[in-house]
Amino acid sequence: MFALWVKVRVKPDGRERFLKAIETDALGSERDEPGCYRFNVLQDTSDPNTYFFYEVYEDESALEKHRATPHYATWRAAAAETLEGPAQVTRCTTVFPSARSYWTKH
Repeated sequence: MFALWVKVRVKPDGRERFLKAIETDALGSERDEPGCYRFNVLQDTSDPNTYFFYEVYEDESALEKHRATPHYATWRAAAAETLEGPAQVTRCTTVFPSARSYWTKH
């Protein structure tokens, strides 16, 4: 199991499209993907155009399945036009909660 911490900066005039697309991706990920345990979207309080995603996946296969979904394609299309520069991605190991049951319950 692993997590992704992703930071993006959105063009101000693209914020509405970005928010619709990332909501579609986040909700679809948690609802439709058994290997996606978490997909949270957060906004920086000091910069309304900076967002963070916190995603937790079972394994690399689950991440690859995520990237093949229609909701991810919606997100990628919007990101190509709404982001200022590339996403900054940090890979993490989940530490706490350590109980597997915490992550796998829906």
